[in-house]
Amino acid sequence: MAQLPHYLRANRKRLALSQDDVAFLLGVQSGAKISRYEHFARVPSLETALACEVIFKRSASELFGGLYEKVEAEVAARAAKLAAEKGRARSAERRATIANLARTFVA
Repeated sequence: MAQLPHYLRANRKRLALSQDDVAFLLGVQSGAKISRYEHFARVPSLETALACEVIFKRSASELFGGLYEKVEAEVAARAAKLAAEKGRARSAERRATIANLARTFVA
């Protein structure tokens, strides 16, 4: 099931914080940036995503569930391609790791 790109607004509301409150906690000047995140107009940096994890007490992969699913599928597809390549000598451990990554995402 496809998720929303993120759940920032729902978590902000859960804690009864304003956009300006969250902006202050993130160290940015205005709630306008938070609005852009909440309306999917901007993707937060890694530092911002981790700060959101601290503020909302939810993992970044939970807060940004849809983005996580997208990245997971892309990595799994690349892992499947890597696993299918024949010419690379790999240890059994490396082959198992790549195969596990390729199986990570079930469509």
